[in-house]
Amino acid sequence: MISLNYRDSRPIYEQIKDGLRKLIVTGALQTDDKLPSVRALAQQLSINPNTIQRAYNELEGEGYIYSVPGKGSFATG
Repeated sequence: MISLNYRDSRPIYEQIKDGLRKLIVTGALQTDDKLPSVRALAQQLSINPNTIQRAYNELEGEGYIYSVPGKGSFATG
């Protein structure tokens, strides 16, 4: 799904943000598809959940995803 390059000069949250944006734009994530939870993705990538949350917050601000309290985050069209 998302691969991280620790030698990349970009911060980890930007790599996550770019990876998710690419999945949404290319159609790998369809409209209203549920994204992994912050904790699940953080555990999968072995990074701090705050890093995932920052990426999700920025994607939501840019209009790529939306959040439903108690349900999770979803891809927009």
